[in-house]
Amino acid sequence: MSQDYTASDITILEGLEPVRKRPGMYIGGVGPAGLHHLVWEVLDNAVDEAINGHASSIYVQLDAGGKSISVEDNGRGIPIEPHPKDRLGRSTLEVIFTELHAGGKFEQGAYRTAGGLHGVGASVVNALSESLCVRVKRDGNLYEQRFERGRALGKIDVVGEARGTGTFVHFVPDADIFESVDFDADLIRQRLEVKTYLHQGLRIVFRDDSSGQRRSDEFRHEGGISEYLSDLLNARNRRAILSEVIEAEKDDDDGRLNVALTWTESTDTLIHSFVNGIPTQDGGTHEAGLRDAVNKAVREYIDVHDLCPRGVNIGSDDIREGLTAVINLFIREPQFQGQTKDKLNNTEARNFVSGTLRPALEQWLHTNQTQAQTIVTRVIQAAKARQASRSAAAAVRRKTPVSHRLNLPGKLADCSSTDPTESELFLVEGDSAGGSAKQGRDRQTQAILPLRGKVLNAEQAPEKKVRANQELCDIVKALGCGMGQEIDLNRLRYGKVVLLMDADSDGHHIATLLLTFFYRYLRPLIDAGVVFIAQPPLYRVDVGKQTYWAADDAQKNQLVEKFSSKGKVEIQRFKGLGEMMPATLYKTTLDPLHRRLLQVKIDDEERLMTETVITELMGKDPQARFHFVVNSADQAGALDI
Repeated sequence: MSQDYTASDITILEGLEPVRKRPGMYIGGVGPAGLHHLVWEVLDNAVDEAINGHASSIYVQLDAGGKSISVEDNGRGIPIEPHPKDRLGRSTLEVIFTELHAGGKFEQGAYRTAGGLHGVGASVVNALSESLCVRVKRDGNLYEQRFERGRALGKIDVVGEARGTGTFVHFVPDADIFESVDFDADLIRQRLEVKTYLHQGLRIVFRDDSSGQRRSDEFRHEGGISEYLSDLLNARNRRAILSEVIEAEKDDDDGRLNVALTWTESTDTLIHSFVNGIPTQDGGTHEAGLRDAVNKAVREYIDVHDLCPRGVNIGSDDIREGLTAVINLFIREPQFQGQTKDKLNNTEARNFVSGTLRPALEQWLHTNQTQAQTIVTRVIQAAKARQASRSAAAAVRRKTPVSHRLNLPGKLADCSSTDPTESELFLVEGDSAGGSAKQGRDRQTQAILPLRGKVLNAEQAPEKKVRANQELCDIVKALGCGMGQEIDLNRLRYGKVVLLMDADSDGHHIATLLLTFFYRYLRPLIDAGVVFIAQPPLYRVDVGKQTYWAADDAQKNQLVEKFSSKGKVEIQRFKGLGEMMPATLYKTTLDPLHRRLLQVKIDDEERLMTETVITELMGKDPQARFHFVVNSADQAGALDI
């Protein structure tokens, strides 16, 4: 591998594209994730220097106010001489930051492995920044070049003398592009620490001036991913069933692999995967290779020692139940799914990981037979539990509470799943909205119960009348856990109960009436944290081809103010959920990946006040409501009537 890093190592594929017009193509969106993706791009370039042995320290500083940030490394420094293939005679640094596909990672030589591969990271950060400054230490000089919204403000200049080498990048994200330009210090701090787990010996210093109180953290983890795995278990309160972490590693021409894994008492599987130091939250072929290796190695050990009891069928899920693993893969040319690099697509990575981990795990099992027996016992228990009780217990829990006396409400569109932990019940205002919700929902996990009109005020009505009310009885039947004194949460059929009403005053009133009923007759559900209020949008705001959603007038006004100078702004106000197309309702309100739910909870110190408010505002005495209205009139603002 060549140690020289010169202008000839930088390849230009094509000119700069209009990144500012389509930022989502390069950073995934203009929300918080996209904003922080700018930091990850600059950080990954610094880490690439460390991966390849050219840097040992990285310094990150979040400035006061939290709207600008800098990343500095002590690597080789970006080449500053004119690029030999640039017809304009620009410096190599300027080419890297202004040409979309320009970088040192297309050809082998400058980098063995790298997280940045598409040559778009630096130029995308520059294009989406209000201002950006790059300083490079090379050849005893300190060079500087400044940019504004992707354009160079001048040529590169020598601004002083410098010892050593390195690169410093400071940028201010463009507020005209992003929904917010406020960086999350805790998120950045967490990402930086993970980097030091993945690269043993790497030192990262993070200085946070955003809150006005200067805080400095230094991260360095010599234990690598094994230490990371142990810290993950401690942070999640997971207890490992093994006395040591199982490790496997390989370093050859095909790539470099580090794996650390163990089994825990938990029933779920947790895999943290990385490619060239970049987290792949959607997994990919390397995770598939890990699963293959674990399944085959454990199954081979069970078969060789004839450990499977008669009549027990061990599945792959039983073997991986409780598995917690960290996999860190370095390969020369990773093929990511998109610029955001959330998923690895290299087919050869699956065989590389499986071929490395499987023999290492098999050898460990045969060498440590006492601990191997602990794993096998856990696998067999999982298989027995799955066969003997999981499906039956879930079905009994979902179906038995109502089948002995009552049928489920006829208008309930139940979900297919019989697992309460993944099932959700939406109480929807009106048959029209209920119809849209039924068409747009996820039928596997989401049940819909339409409610007609405004439900009974449970605070004013006697219990006999409450129990006789059809709408409230339908809710209790659907939940299956009973109400009042006989409530039994073990019979609850859904892990989430969501109130889905129109985003107007009538919808708020119905939600209040339902909350009153839950507070008086189903309060254990609130205490258990299973009651939520959906937040459907009240407005749709279209700016060109972009669509935004606003929950209220304040959000709508913010969007109008932000985009009014960019073109025609079209606003649609939803009169009710029934006006929404099923696909729109799912995308904005039902989809777990995009919806906003407010959890209903009562803090211990607020219980007395809650009781007082419910009694006064929902009770029979009108004087209390009169005094509340008079005393709170100045807070009402414009009423949506």
